[in-house]
Amino acid sequence: MGFESSNGTASPKQLKFLIYGRTGWIGGLLGKLCQSQGIDFSYGSGRLENRPSLEADLVAVNPTHVFNAAGVTGRPNVDWCESHKVETIRTNVAGTLTLADVCREKGLEEDTPNFIGSFYSKTKAMVEDLLRNYENVCTLRVRMPISSDLANPRNFITKITRYEKVVNIPNSMTILDELLPISIEMAKRNLTGIYNFTNPGVVSHNEILEMYRDYIDPDFTWKNFTLEEQSKVIVAPRSNNELDAAKLKQEFPELLPIKESLIKNVFKPNQKTAAA
Repeated sequence: MGFESSNGTASPKQLKFLIYGRTGWIGGLLGKLCQSQGIDFSYGSGRLENRPSLEADLVAVNPTHVFNAAGVTGRPNVDWCESHKVETIRTNVAGTLTLADVCREKGLEEDTPNFIGSFYSKTKAMVEDLLRNYENVCTLRVRMPISSDLANPRNFITKITRYEKVVNIPNSMTILDELLPISIEMAKRNLTGIYNFTNPGVVSHNEILEMYRDYIDPDFTWKNFTLEEQSKVIVAPRSNNELDAAKLKQEFPELLPIKESLIKNVFKPNQKTAAA
């Protein structure tokens, strides 16, 4: 577990985070959040699959908590993982378990965002099942992450606005602008276990693109196609589902429903149209 203060919640001055995933989207955002909140942090230099390098990081940094935002997601998308299974397993399974084990030995708490999709998603399911045995780990199930940075190619909104065609399926999604600060608060509270790290409710591709048209580009148009048609142009099947965010909502009652969060945290700050 992380080191707790007398009331169970650590103050910023008592915290020191070690973050893995410096070059990644979420890892970079976590670092910026720590800076803005005055939390001492360092990025890990060790490789997840190299246990001695992780142990050296923990000795050098002496953190209270470890965030693992590193992982193989595939470029340009998760289809890459289908033809690079060993590389995917090495980081997403062996590496993640090694980090959790090293943290447990040192009496530290670890937060592990868990991304979903295809063979990639199989590796995440494998490691999540095994991580249940580590009482020092908090696993955050991230889905279709979205942020207010609409120029970022990893942003789900940016992706679908650039697709030639999109399916129209309701899904649970993660608004990073709202939820990443919550991940830091979860570390402060020393929460462990598995959390569906999504905003409550679902939103469809078309609903998002309608908001994009209404708030950003009134001339924007798009075309839909069916799941059957989509399956002919991708290698790995994509998952579509609603995750129950009740556990997270109970801990953080202020958590907004997905559509409200999209408007408040993503589209309003980027609004370019006269009225929406």
